[in-house]
Amino acid sequence: MKRPVDLSLAILGLPLAVPVMLLCMLAIRLTSPGPMILRQTRIGRHEQPFTCLKLRTMHVHTREAPSHETPASAVTPVGAWLRRLKLDELPQLFNIIRGEMSFVGPRPCLPAQVELIAARRERGLYALRPGITGVAQVAGIDMSDPQRLAEADAAYLESGSVLLDLRLILATVTGAGRGDRVRS
Repeated sequence: MKRPVDLSLAILGLPLAVPVMLLCMLAIRLTSPGPMILRQTRIGRHEQPFTCLKLRTMHVHTREAPSHETPASAVTPVGAWLRRLKLDELPQLFNIIRGEMSFVGPRPCLPAQVELIAARRERGLYALRPGITGVAQVAGIDMSDPQRLAEADAAYLESGSVLLDLRLILATVTGAGRGDRVRS
């Protein structure tokens, strides 16, 4: 039931999201050189790599690293605004439509995050599609604590439901989900 709901919501949301994405892309273009869309390899379902799409929020030459290892100075002024409002995640609707992601699930990690990958593997979390938001993110658990993050995601694997997904999406939209912060 999860995949049809994800696909339906993504397809219905796309016409609303595209004008917002275009305005955000214009703001990025006017204030920062480089691409407007960030394409980054992440680890997905069954540990398969995929290209995750996001609006670019950091300066072009920022080292590819998890958010918690990235200095706040790497974030552009427009990027800070996009991250605060979670608008940088809108291009991931395309990842959902392509079947690479879900609205709710474990946040997709970088291939270099081997400790997190191993912790998730131990708990069977790669049976799930990664999500735009998830239990750990709403709880404020960032990727700097791989074991705690994997435990929170494992709890979701055991008790996940469409109703829980809707609650997590609502919590994220209304301001929760500060788990992927940059280093201050």
